[in-house]
Amino acid sequence: MISFSATPAEAVAGIPDSSTVMLGGFGHAGQPVELIEALIDGGASDLTVINNNAGNGDRGLAALIARGRVRRIICSFPRQADSWHFDRRYRAGEIELELVPQGNLAERIRAAGAGIGAFFTPTGFGTPLAEGKETRVIGGRGYVLEHPLPADYALISAQTSDTTGNLTYRKTARNFGPIMAAAARVTVVQVRSIVPVGGIDPEHVVTPSVYVDRVVLVAPQPVHRKPVQS
Repeated sequence: MISFSATPAEAVAGIPDSSTVMLGGFGHAGQPVELIEALIDGGASDLTVINNNAGNGDRGLAALIARGRVRRIICSFPRQADSWHFDRRYRAGEIELELVPQGNLAERIRAAGAGIGAFFTPTGFGTPLAEGKETRVIGGRGYVLEHPLPADYALISAQTSDTTGNLTYRKTARNFGPIMAAAARVTVVQVRSIVPVGGIDPEHVVTPSVYVDRVVLVAPQPVHRKPVQS
């Protein structure tokens, strides 16, 4: 049953050490920064994180990594100019990386939500990413067997929720949110507004409430955390 939390801290309360946590966002777009910062304050550690990249700058996922809370990250784009916290910890052997092509990452998450046991994809065939995996030639083309990526928790950001938990998103901030919501055992959502039932046109609902467990209203915050030295 869906619950509405008073604060981000309340929304992420109870996430234990060693959880697998999906974090929505494509870089900064759609990243649930306030939920991640509440997760940091809650103290959960030894986490496996599923995200498109490995953090930007010093906030959100980057801050979680900087504090040593992430044991393993599964992502498609770990290296960019401002991923210094991941880079430093990876070079020091303090964080594990599973590199997944972006399309495969999205499909593995979607497969978890759809109840698909596994699927064949040509992406990665003949490369080191296929080592140790089942391969098959279908119709003259090589394929790799990939498995779903479920999670214990998904922390995502949406634009609007109604009072039953149906969600809409703002433009490209949608990105991984809908498939992560379906693939996690518990989905926690931060939103910019909450409207009554009927306040969202049914044709505009992207994530139905059946995939949502906790919602918290988060207003835009101009305050930034002080950069972390690690």
